Amino acid sequence: MFEHGRPNKIVNDYSADATLRSIEDSLKRLQTDRLDIVWVHDIAQDFYGDQWLEYFNQARTGAFKVLTRLREEGVIKGWGLGVNKVEPCELTLDLTEAQPDGFLLAGRYTLLDHERALQRLMDAALAQNVEIVVGGPYSSGILAGGAHFEYQKASPAIINKVEQIKRIAAAHGVSIKAAALQFSLANPAVAAVIPGSSRPDRIAEDVAALTEVIPAAFWQALREAKLISERAPLPGGVV
Repeated sequence: MFEHGRPNKIVNDYSADATLRSIEDSLKRLQTDRLDIVWVHDIAQDFYGDQWLEYFNQARTGAFKVLTRLREEGVIKGWGLGVNKVEPCELTLDLTEAQPDGFLLAGRYTLLDHERALQRLMDAALAQNVEIVVGGPYSSGILAGGAHFEYQKASPAIINKVEQIKRIAAAHGVSIKAAALQFSLANPAVAAVIPGSSRPDRIAEDVAALTEVIPAAFWQALREAKLISERAPLPGGVV
């Protein structure tokens, strides 16, 4: 998978024993005695299809319990899911035997895709003090000048939506990268975004995008064009 990665055999195992081995191996490789956050990755439909609930239940009875115990022991500061779908996060919030600290949710709270998260997750996460880290705020690159959405070539419908956003952004002197990052961060449930960078200079662009001043009229125009949800919190308290 990685050019200089370890020659490991990939095994999908969310049991208690496998989780403990994984944590112990990570601690050894990192030469530390504690971890800030542990994400349980990919227990969702996009990875396991109709079997995803079987893997979720394995994690519920295995990984979740182990990580909760390790948090209590101070070995980790927190844990949560790292997924591309809202539904696993919903199920985890409903659990009584294990409470996560956050979710790394990729692609589901962006300018292009946020309705389901608003309906089913964000308010509930905020009420339970479970913080959201938004992964993929540029929607696989199409909101940063690329051609991909959801890790594949964008559909004509998505391209058309992006072009509408770009036209409104240009009319208001706004960079679409700034709009994408600031939109995701405006929700009070969101603690951070992970835009990712293909080269070092992109990091400077992302930092600049976070501080770019975006006029309220831009957000209002997006809302009037029905390009963003009426329910979505907007930067600067725009109503």
